[in-house]
Amino acid sequence: MAKRRKVGNLLGLAVLSTVSARPMHPYEMASLMRARGKERDFDIKWGSLYTVVRNLEKHGFLAVEGNAREGARPERTVYRITDAGLAELADWVRELIGEPEREHPRFEAGLSVMGAIGPDEAAALLRHRLGVLEREIAEDRAALAEASEVPRIFLLEAEYDLAIRQAEAGWVRGLVAEIEDGSLPGLDIWHRFHETGRVPPEVAELAERGATED
Repeated sequence: MAKRRKVGNLLGLAVLSTVSARPMHPYEMASLMRARGKERDFDIKWGSLYTVVRNLEKHGFLAVEGNAREGARPERTVYRITDAGLAELADWVRELIGEPEREHPRFEAGLSVMGAIGPDEAAALLRHRLGVLEREIAEDRAALAEASEVPRIFLLEAEYDLAIRQAEAGWVRGLVAEIEDGSLPGLDIWHRFHETGRVPPEVAELAERGATED
């Protein structure tokens, strides 16, 4: 189970990881995270960066190292990671790696209510999704091949993302095939609902039974 952290925004984890290398100011943190493609690994809202940095300082995970000025630019506060910050970083990583947590992707939410559209439209949309996935998979494979000289430990998140996309593409491909060849269990009920506009009695009974059990 995920811990309740003093700074729970995952951007905080990205900041701690970035600053663990050396002290820097928030603008430099953002530049490095962008250069390293952290937007793909974290749901980053850049507008909250300064708030996250201040919260990390407030709870003792970062400390002010000093101030820096570059040319005519305003003076910037430079932060360093503290011993408490290093401990928090390591503990957070252990939790994320070792503790599975149920996630709720938008695709899963869509699948849960896909009956709201007809089977033919659903199959067409899934085929479109599959096409996008296949292009992204090809691009990711090419990117990994080009990065062959980079130590694998720095590519693990890209490998994982590729594996997830490949698994999703395989599952979507199979679902489309079942809809199109008519082998999907319950497909006749789905068709009937969209032909008549009425919920089939067997579906209504199942829904009623589930509501009663809850």
